[in-house]
Amino acid sequence: MTPQRSAATPSAASRRPARVAFVGAGPGDVSLMTVAAVDLLGRADAVITDQLTNEDIVASMTGEDVDVVDASHGEHGQQLTHAMRAKLVVKTAKAHKAGLVVRLMDGDPATFNGLAEEAQALVKAGIDFDIVPGVSAVSAVPAYAGVPLTSRSTSALHVVSVSGAKRADLSASVADDVTLVLLGLPEHLVQAFTDLLAAGRAAGTPVALTRGGTTTHQTTRQTTLEEAAEAIVGLEVPTLAVIGSTVGLRESLSWFETKPLYGWSVLIPRTKDQAGPMTKQLLGHGATSQVVPTISVEPPRTPQAVERAVRGLVTGRYQWIGFTSVNAVKAIREKFQEFGLDARAFSGLKIAAVGGVTADALRDWGLEPDLVPTGEMSAKGLLEEWPPYDEVLDPMDRVFLPRADIATDTLVAGLQDMGWQVDDVTAYRTVRATPPPAPVRDAIKQGAFDAVVFTSSSTVRNLVGIAGKPHPSTVIACIGPATVKTAEEAGLRVDVMAPEATGESLVEALAAHGRELAAAALEAGEEVTRPSDRRKKSSSRRKAKG
Repeated sequence: MTPQRSAATPSAASRRPARVAFVGAGPGDVSLMTVAAVDLLGRADAVITDQLTNEDIVASMTGEDVDVVDASHGEHGQQLTHAMRAKLVVKTAKAHKAGLVVRLMDGDPATFNGLAEEAQALVKAGIDFDIVPGVSAVSAVPAYAGVPLTSRSTSALHVVSVSGAKRADLSASVADDVTLVLLGLPEHLVQAFTDLLAAGRAAGTPVALTRGGTTTHQTTRQTTLEEAAEAIVGLEVPTLAVIGSTVGLRESLSWFETKPLYGWSVLIPRTKDQAGPMTKQLLGHGATSQVVPTISVEPPRTPQAVERAVRGLVTGRYQWIGFTSVNAVKAIREKFQEFGLDARAFSGLKIAAVGGVTADALRDWGLEPDLVPTGEMSAKGLLEEWPPYDEVLDPMDRVFLPRADIATDTLVAGLQDMGWQVDDVTAYRTVRATPPPAPVRDAIKQGAFDAVVFTSSSTVRNLVGIAGKPHPSTVIACIGPATVKTAEEAGLRVDVMAPEATGESLVEALAAHGRELAAAALEAGEEVTRPSDRRKKSSSRRKAKG
């Protein structure tokens, strides 16, 4: 008779080392990571990072309890060898029994990345593994630099890593119809250029040198083979070189580094949950962004009034509900969740939204607003299109306005003049946020940000209050006339106003301004630079004169 295992006895599966997944992190742009990579990171018990791993990406894609192991350097700061990394992967897998370990590798795991050594170590240890290919820097970086690797005149593509102890033999890559991609540290690339010239490659062969490929820090220098050693000076790792005739196509095919806001650093004075769509849109135009919260949204001190109004909404007390901000939508939605209600409670009720952003917040809740201003998206614009109370057509005369504690009376007074009875209820309180850290305040005042996007008058007042005025070189973009007026009253020069009062329109208007600045620089025969770069050059000239 086979003895039965007690419940306390661990199964064989629970004693096995973790399964290891070799996952490609891509060349730098997080959007190039595969669906499989994102899924595995979300389920990982441990992540073993590589030399160029973006820590913020790992933090955003993994669970709170994930164990992050650095495979780039040892305890004393020394760079790990392939053999040392292989031992670390085995050790980590054994430490996480029956779990999942993601070995996150730069670019593609199978391309100059040590996969062979690490996978063989797992085989020897009897540990199961999977391989998830990633986008390789070999193809992605040249593509982002506007350099195709092949054309009709190309007969071969050679990819060579020159960072090994043994110098690469480049004699097979000297023909004019061969595109050569070199991977390695700048000092190794310099030696490779010398060796390639000595092997017979034409001195005038076009060369593209790209560092920080596929990120908004990408820089590409176009030169020739005989001048490449000098051109690479000052470029930091990771650096990739493309040598061949297709480099000449960059002048017409450069698409990434010519984006209207490429390399710009944009300040968004909003809360992170509200700034998400703008952050993605700015990234699409080549800009990075930093969110600085200017207000903190808190529940009302006495919630009884808003709770009574929500109950009245359910029982049919109101004809209209008017939302004047995303925070108002959020406050009522949270109150609904607290009471166990859902969007069905709005049946038969007419809904108004002050603008496109607020309307989008309602749509995310499954509600389509009946009224959104087509003109000015403000309390004034909402009043201009709000229908007056009609005793015959309107079964009720009451409006519910869930708003902030500091809201103005413009909307209330206007609705009352049209015959409506208004329940103006404080649904949330706005409290000025704590000042950002000193380095951020200094960056704002000294012009390190290229632009600031203001989405309301309160964001202008609060940012100036907690951090000071943006530097005069910083581009100021405002969402509408009221915000422009507040900015000008604060002593700011407004460069951009959105044609529509939406975050999307504001970013597109800023991008259009970026195109205008670039076109003006090119027409004047000047280098296209960011606003913060112009501030640095101006400061340098003043110091030189002094």
